[in-house]
Amino acid sequence: MKVSVIIPAAGASRRFGGKTKKIFERLGGRAVFIRSLELFVNRPDVCQVQLVVAAEDMETMQGRFGANLGFMGVKLVTGGAERTDSVRCALEHVAEEAEYICVHDAVRPCVSPLWIDAVFAAAARTGAAILAYPVHGTLKRADGERRIVETVDRRGLWEAQTPQVFRKELLLRAYAQHRGEATDDAALVEALGEPVAIVRGDPRNVKITTRSDLALAAAVVDSLPKPSRPAPAGPFDEARW
Repeated sequence: MKVSVIIPAAGASRRFGGKTKKIFERLGGRAVFIRSLELFVNRPDVCQVQLVVAAEDMETMQGRFGANLGFMGVKLVTGGAERTDSVRCALEHVAEEAEYICVHDAVRPCVSPLWIDAVFAAAARTGAAILAYPVHGTLKRADGERRIVETVDRRGLWEAQTPQVFRKELLLRAYAQHRGEATDDAALVEALGEPVAIVRGDPRNVKITTRSDLALAAAVVDSLPKPSRPAPAGPFDEARW
C-alpha cells in the first residue's frame, strides 16, 4: 500500500482568534501542524506528504520551518480560498506511485498510530474509509433566534473525523465532478454514489478550532501512548514527544 498524504493548513483561523494562526500555536513544544505531519512522515506505507498552506503563510513556512520540512521530506503547496480548493491544488502534485490518498486536518495532531493503521487497512479493503465517532449527546435544531425547532434523532449519526483515505482514482474522480461546497472529502465520494466505510475513531482526536480546543489537545497529547523512539521534527531537534 502506497499512500500520498495531503495536510490542508490554509484556513484563516477566524474562530480561533488572536494574532497567531492555530497551525503555528505551540503544542508540547512544537507547532500544531508539525505534530500532525509527524503522524505520517516516518510510516513505511506513506510515499509522499504534502502540506497545503495559504499564500500569505508561505514566507513564514519557508523561513521559520523550511529546514524542518526539508528534513521531513514534506512538499509545500499553495492552497486556495476554501478547503476543497486547497485539496484540489495538492491533487495536482500527487506522486504517480501513490495508490491511495489520505487527507488529514493540520489541526488534528492527537491521533494514535493505531487509528491510522485501522483506517489505512479499511481503505485497502474497501477503497474508501474515514475515522468517525458516534454521536452520543442530544442534538437540537434551532432557528435563527436560537429557539429549538426539533430534537434530532441521533441514531445512526457519526461525527466525521480525519484521516480520510481513498483509492487515488476515486478521489481524483470525485474532485473532477465536484461542484459547490463540501465540508469533507468523504462527501464528494458519497456524491458519486460510492460507499465510504467508517472506522470507529476516538473522542481524543480533537480538531483545534478554538483556544479551549488547544488546551484540550495539550491534555490529550500527554495521555496518548508515546513512541519508544520519537523522530526529531527537524535537523537540529532532539527526538522528543
